[in-house]
Amino acid sequence: MNDWNDRIIKEFRDNGGQVGGQFAGAPLLLLHTVGAKSGQPRLNPMMYQKVDNGYAVFASKAGAPSHPDWYHNLRTHPRVKAEIGTDTIDLVARVAAGDERERIWTAQKTAYPGFAEYEAKTTREIPVVVLEAAP
Repeated sequence: MNDWNDRIIKEFRDNGGQVGGQFAGAPLLLLHTVGAKSGQPRLNPMMYQKVDNGYAVFASKAGAPSHPDWYHNLRTHPRVKAEIGTDTIDLVARVAAGDERERIWTAQKTAYPGFAEYEAKTTREIPVVVLEAAP
């Protein structure tokens, strides 16, 4: 997985935030987190959805039974950075709940049906994380 992520990160940075392949044309960002246990910097490419108060990302892990590591990292250290296009911005992460989560999640599944497939593969509720401007 690290090699795959490393290739996407390099392509993203080499092309001003654009990548080809399965992510061609999709909104992609690079999420910088701090390891929950290690305290080390971590970097993950992921799709996002622009929402009123920031950006939503989805802890789908392709429908795996457990949450991705980056989700645990931002729960422990919610102050994050994201590279979007050629900009790097400071953000604070929070997990969406209730109607907000449902609205964002439904829009993501509609726009990108692969997320509905991830949901069908797991029994866990896939967290929707909202990244908002850091104060």
